[in-house]
Amino acid sequence: MSKLKLITDGFIKNNPTFVLVLGMCPTLATTTSAMNGLEMGLATLFVLILSNMAISLIAPIVPDKVHIPVYIVVIATFVTVLQLLMQAYLPSVYQTLGLFIPLIVVNCIVLGRAEAFANKNSVIDSALDGIGIGLGFTLSLTVIGIVREILGSGSIFGWKFIPGDGILAFVMAPGAFMVLGYLMVLFNKIAKKN
Repeated sequence: MSKLKLITDGFIKNNPTFVLVLGMCPTLATTTSAMNGLEMGLATLFVLILSNMAISLIAPIVPDKVHIPVYIVVIATFVTVLQLLMQAYLPSVYQTLGLFIPLIVVNCIVLGRAEAFANKNSVIDSALDGIGIGLGFTLSLTVIGIVREILGSGSIFGWKFIPGDGILAFVMAPGAFMVLGYLMVLFNKIAKKN
């Protein structure tokens, strides 16, 4: 598999949100705005790249009986590093995303890529897979956030361009499910044409 294909597969063929339907908790909960979606996606991207690389390095020496707990410890380590960096340098982002940062540890996208790809491939290929899947997730969350923010408050990335109030349901849970469902249908229709 080419290096470029490793990255691009995460956008369409293995898109974690629209195709694999993984990571639904942060997808539905943090995408009330485009900026929140982007920030959560980038946080997950950071953990995906580093954990994939580390797991690729240690996989040959980890016994099969304990590989899942070891992978979770590796992922938790990078999530802790991310938390500390965000608290120190991006406190407003950390406060906005709050509880969803520690939940990256149990995000099935991260553990799934560790189990399905990183433990069987080289460090470089694992890093590229992390970049592709992470960017695909970031793109998905950002697009969902854009749609919800436009419909819910008439703004995009905080810039108000539609006067008045939006449709309140789109910044609440029902709007998240509705937007996700319609975007999944649209994404899969477009992906099948290519």
